[in-house]
Amino acid sequence: MKKKILETVIPLALAAMYAPAALAQEAVPAPASTANEAAPPPADGKVETVVVTGFRSSLQKALNLKAQAIGVRDSIVAEDIGKFPEANVAESLQRVPGVILNRDESSGEGQRISIRGLPTDYSVTTLNGAPVNTTSTSTIGSAARGFNYDVFASELFGRVDFYKSPLAELTEGGLGGVVDLQTPRPFDNPKRTIRYGLTDTYNTNSKNHDPNGFALYSNTWDQVGFLVGVSHSGSVNTRSGFEATGGYNSSFNGSQSPVKGNFALKLDYDDPRANLSGYTREQIDKALLPRIYRFYGSENERTRDGLVSSLQYKTPTVNLSFDTMYSKLKNTREETIFGILVRSTATTNRALPAGANGNNGLIPVNVKIDPATNLLTGTFANTTYNAGAIYTKDETEFGYGALNGSWKVSDKLTLTSQASLNHSSATSATGQLAGYIYGAQSTIDYGDDHVYPSISSPTSYTDPNNWSGFTIGTGWTKETDKGKQARVVADWDYDLPGDWTGHLKAGLVYVSTGKEVNKRNGTALATAQLNRIGAAGLRSGMTSNLPISNLDIGSGWPKSWSTWDSNYFYNNFDPNTYNPASAFTPSQSFAAEENVKTGFVQSDFKGKIGERELRFNAGVRYSQTDTKIDNFKQQGTSLVYGPNHEQGSYSNVLPSLSAAFDLTDTLMWRASWGKTITRASLSIIAAQTVIPNQFDNSATSGNPNLRPQQSKNLDTGLEWYFKPGSLLSAAIFQKDLTDATVANTQVVTFGSLGLPDTALGPLFQDASGRVDPNLAMTLRSYTNAGKQKLKGYELAYQQAFSFLPKPFDGMGALASYTHIDPFNSAKWITNGGREIEVNSVPKYAYSTTLYFEQGPLAARMSYNYKGKSLHGDNPRNNGDDLIRWRAGRGYLDANISYKISESLEFRIDALNLSNTLAYDYFEDASGQYGSGKKTRMDYAKYDGRTIKFGIRGKL
Repeated sequence: MKKKILETVIPLALAAMYAPAALAQEAVPAPASTANEAAPPPADGKVETVVVTGFRSSLQKALNLKAQAIGVRDSIVAEDIGKFPEANVAESLQRVPGVILNRDESSGEGQRISIRGLPTDYSVTTLNGAPVNTTSTSTIGSAARGFNYDVFASELFGRVDFYKSPLAELTEGGLGGVVDLQTPRPFDNPKRTIRYGLTDTYNTNSKNHDPNGFALYSNTWDQVGFLVGVSHSGSVNTRSGFEATGGYNSSFNGSQSPVKGNFALKLDYDDPRANLSGYTREQIDKALLPRIYRFYGSENERTRDGLVSSLQYKTPTVNLSFDTMYSKLKNTREETIFGILVRSTATTNRALPAGANGNNGLIPVNVKIDPATNLLTGTFANTTYNAGAIYTKDETEFGYGALNGSWKVSDKLTLTSQASLNHSSATSATGQLAGYIYGAQSTIDYGDDHVYPSISSPTSYTDPNNWSGFTIGTGWTKETDKGKQARVVADWDYDLPGDWTGHLKAGLVYVSTGKEVNKRNGTALATAQLNRIGAAGLRSGMTSNLPISNLDIGSGWPKSWSTWDSNYFYNNFDPNTYNPASAFTPSQSFAAEENVKTGFVQSDFKGKIGERELRFNAGVRYSQTDTKIDNFKQQGTSLVYGPNHEQGSYSNVLPSLSAAFDLTDTLMWRASWGKTITRASLSIIAAQTVIPNQFDNSATSGNPNLRPQQSKNLDTGLEWYFKPGSLLSAAIFQKDLTDATVANTQVVTFGSLGLPDTALGPLFQDASGRVDPNLAMTLRSYTNAGKQKLKGYELAYQQAFSFLPKPFDGMGALASYTHIDPFNSAKWITNGGREIEVNSVPKYAYSTTLYFEQGPLAARMSYNYKGKSLHGDNPRNNGDDLIRWRAGRGYLDANISYKISESLEFRIDALNLSNTLAYDYFEDASGQYGSGKKTRMDYAKYDGRTIKFGIRGKL
């Protein structure tokens, strides 16, 4: 499919660019022309007026903004006030070259962006120029600096500017780039406007209908204007598929000391039931099993409510506005898991009950090895089943207010100022109730569909009496972001010799941001409740009716097993009840404050060299950053956590230089150079060594000594504006990174972490509640990586096919392609000593859109793809020669609308028409057992297609 799209778009683009001029009958404007400029009249004096509206108008406005900029800037512009092209701002940005979209795994919505392959933390998002932070769903508690765009409805914004090259006036901290979200104001369209939209959303997996609505009112009265908009959206997404929960390993590797691979594992060959099935012991011992062989299903119900307002006073010399924004995002997620535990299984004491820690080694009874993949399947004795019911409620609430002022002192001098406040509060309350079947005989087989493999056993999965060993885990997290900002800026136009002009901009900025993470672990309190209920009570509360309807399970998996529904869970184990303030977890909680004082000065220069215009910008930004961190550290011989305070200070001088030169009337050369920084995530500066999930034998360790990451950036490219509304461009970029933050993983023992036994769940504890100090743990730590180089190139194409005969002149296309040279923080070396070229970011990504607008009818289809990338949890070889990749994935979206009048338009949007499979896979670096692309998969799930039927209009 990827090749077909490119094969279609590229010839069409080339044909369009070289179409005969007689077909076009249009004049070619200079690159800096605006949307309102008229083309020169034809020689016969007849003037044909062409009104550009809709999506084509949005593209034209964005192209004009790009051409007028001196640095590397792209924009997404609303088709009309309250009429953004896509339902999600992040999904709009993926059309921009260099932007790679990261989707929320629960809802399927675009959530964060990666710029030129750099992590999401490497970009800065501002709201009307003021830095803002917010988080949602699975990122709550991560304390990352990235921005979650799914918190907001796109109708709340009027424009998005995306800066890839540094300018002195831009907020520092965005090593990858800066995204500025701009809310609408009444004088953007100085007349009365009432816009509305009503939509029904349907997901093919969940088979659920949800209403969505939007309304906006804007009006101006002489010098005063007022705008207010409200939005509501809801959706229910169901996902299902196979999880290995961290990869594959062999008994040979998993039984080494230290363990090789991602987890410990030792098959039991000494049991009388063991049968090698015609294989040698070495063959079976080196065959691969998943960490857990399980089915995963989830249902995520999401609602989002938003408000935007602006009160504006505007005269020819004074422009005052007070802007506000509010948004609330709520997620309710139900998850069900069922399968066989393979990790940390071994038999060392047969006197223990079957399935107990120390007598849970899998016994091969009738097995087979796939020669192509080395996967071990068949029948095993002494297997341990795990069924879990996971219930989570997330909520993010965001508020913003800003007072803006602009005074045109004279024709040459303008003063502007802004004072803003923003606040984001995100909470997540979750719990997992689980039960086990011990000592069962089981048969597993991947069959032809590794997303939905098969499992069977003589033991009944639906008989509650077969379940025991019940456990409960629960936690509550709150992440709070606060920000306040003030800035004063002076703009001064001045003349220079030789018909050159200058535009000086200088300003002072103060930004204070605070982040607080409060984590509670109420597992001990919930476990006491579990013990009060007792095994008999828990069994009586089980149901074999799965709590999630319309789950796609596949033909080989049981359609039901004993579990608990949401009513039972919340009546007995409500996370908000069992995670009180007394369950505070100091090792994972902290508060941090950053105060940044900044001064900047820059100047634009414009003049001619020969007959061609040259524009360039030179500037410097100085910032002083003071950091205060309040966290908790283990103290004394008892290693009790006590309050700890740390503070630091550093400064940065960030020069920048950009230029744009008109080589011809339609060809522009653009270049920029500058220095940028990104501050490390607070979660890995302030946090201590912790085990995030007590059901998983992995830990993370913070590093308070991490330095800010710096980059010297170089961009250069050519832009050919070959027709009105058209562009063909190529650019290369290079970033020389210093002190980049990288993750390192290693296998260590539990005893070396210095953590209490309660840090891991009952599954890892013996009868006395002790954890084996030699238990293998995967530790993830962070360091500064010295110097690295990131480089690549970008291609972009955009054209309205107005040269074609009617009705095909309503067609148009745009496409972008980004290539990033292989880039990884550590070398990937095979067990044989050979270095493998890996890329920690997608090596390439592209976006294509084909649209049609003719009269009342409009249609658009887009395909966005990003290539595979190395998974961050496995940046190097763990001794198993398996490379863990995030599989490349593409999404096909489309919409069609018919406008009956300005007041009524019918519209259908279809998202993820391709029903894309998201998954990881494990490639055999030795080459003996292939790529594992559709066989050794992990976290393989389908999101389903989302269809939106609705009406919208302007009154």
